[in-house]
Amino acid sequence: MSETPPPTPPAAEPLLELALSELRARRQALLDEIVQLEAQREQINQELKASFSGQSDQIARRLKGFQDYLVGALQDLTVAAEQIELVPQPLLVQPSPLDQAAAAASADSSTLPPPAAAGLFAADAELVRERLSSFGGQPDFYAEPWCLRRSLEPRGGELLADWFLNQGGRGAQNSTGSRNRNALTAAAAIAILSELYGERFQTLVLAGEPERLGEWRRGLQDCLGLSRDDFGPNSGIVLFERADALIERADRLEERGELPFIVIDAGVAAVEIAVLQFPLWLAFAAGPGELVDELPPY
Repeated sequence: MSETPPPTPPAAEPLLELALSELRARRQALLDEIVQLEAQREQINQELKASFSGQSDQIARRLKGFQDYLVGALQDLTVAAEQIELVPQPLLVQPSPLDQAAAAASADSSTLPPPAAAGLFAADAELVRERLSSFGGQPDFYAEPWCLRRSLEPRGGELLADWFLNQGGRGAQNSTGSRNRNALTAAAAIAILSELYGERFQTLVLAGEPERLGEWRRGLQDCLGLSRDDFGPNSGIVLFERADALIERADRLEERGELPFIVIDAGVAAVEIAVLQFPLWLAFAAGPGELVDELPPY
């Protein structure tokens, strides 16, 4: 016969109850901690999913803009290729053909039509030429705000004619020699764009340093008859030290159906690739003696 365990002494029963209570409390604490850890894990998973989704949307939007730029560039290249004469014309044997060709070219040089405009301003080429011609006359110091109040130098007029009509409003041009002249040239472009697009576009200036931004603000303010209220996030002109902030602003403008016009100072060493996706940008290429930001180390 098996022996029955001896009964628990009455003095040990309180100790046993205390030990069981402590075990139950520890078990409940562990269960509560497990619940908290599972909730934290679920929150982290949701944050990771949201962050990855947001980054994916931003990358997709950038890629879509760059794809649109490449498609436009290929279309322009196709048009240019179609205009190239691939089959040479037969040369007629006749007395002094070179002299006759030179004489004909000289006689017709004054009647040649202006070159055709490319890209965004093809339909407004006549207005652009007319405005650039008028900017070379006497300055109108009392013109309305956003109209050019200074005389545009011939060099600046040629630069803008090439930028509007040959580059279609997107490309780099040689600096005119100083930041004030570049600001005058950009002001003439802003005056034309204001006439074409009204309040549907905003000018974004990238200069890299506060001193340069101050020169740009004073130059544009003087040339266009603006006030300090015209410079700011909700105004017609926004000044930037960093390219990433400018690109983010341009993205938001396009999302609202507006048109960003990006101007890059000659002191900025290189144009960010992301800028190429936008339809309007003018970068001034620094000339000899002009200060240029150092490129970041690789």
